[in-house]
Amino acid sequence: MFKEREGGDRPRRKYGPSTVATMKVARLGEMGAFLDAETGNTSDDILLHTTQQTHPVQVGEEVEVFLYLDPKRRLTASMRTPRMKEGQIARLKVINTSRDGAFLDVGAERGIFMPYAGMRGRPQVGEVVWAKLYTDKSGRLAVTMEVEDEMRRASRPAEGVKKGDLVKGAIYNFTDAGAFLFSEDRYIVFIANKEMAVRPRVGEVVTARVTYIRKDGRLNASLREAKEKALVTDAQRILELLQSREGRMPYSDKTSPEVIKDKFGISKAAFKRALGHLLKEGRIREEEGWTYLMGE
Repeated sequence: MFKEREGGDRPRRKYGPSTVATMKVARLGEMGAFLDAETGNTSDDILLHTTQQTHPVQVGEEVEVFLYLDPKRRLTASMRTPRMKEGQIARLKVINTSRDGAFLDVGAERGIFMPYAGMRGRPQVGEVVWAKLYTDKSGRLAVTMEVEDEMRRASRPAEGVKKGDLVKGAIYNFTDAGAFLFSEDRYIVFIANKEMAVRPRVGEVVTARVTYIRKDGRLNASLREAKEKALVTDAQRILELLQSREGRMPYSDKTSPEVIKDKFGISKAAFKRALGHLLKEGRIREEEGWTYLMGE
């Protein structure tokens, strides 16, 4: 339990903020009900405002409440408790951020704090992320995005999936090697760095193409288009740039990979494949390091 010494010989407080507790209604007042704080002093009783009651309460009734600090830093109760239990994981919305962490919506009267150390990436207000509810060392409820163990337990081996299939889900972690996605079908999917043209944010929902089915039932996937489709997309990107530059551009198969990546967002190999495709179709020509639209 959360305890603080009030000073002198007064009993220590049994209840603290960001906790869920079952408390007895001691008395009713104009603003709502007062819950017995069990200090022996009625001035310590905690207000359960009428607007924070999910049903009218009676004296002597025991109610489960979520405790939080109101704007005046007074301990206050609400019958709107977290919609998830301690140890559970869920997709939760970020409702506020600070330099020390963020607050996530768990369905309670107030957001639950996620410390900086429990973050994966830097979630922003409005984003939805996978997170777990737990009790920290001070006895308060908190959330963390460290959910790898829970994901493993909740996942199941992929069945009936073949290479080329699409899987949809939310990114829940990044490592140096790539990203991990938890699919709508509860598959764990790994996406290597080289398979991401643009790095998604943690919590972002993406659709990936299966590239490999592992023996343990997990999947490898890519956020890039299949080569055949990417070839057409990349070729179209080159044509659009040429058209915007009066039919010529200072880029060719001799241009450095860094410049190609910066200008087109694709690898040098993909750029050369697209150029080769357009050359074969007779839509472009190359000359002294420049590329021209035919007829220009």
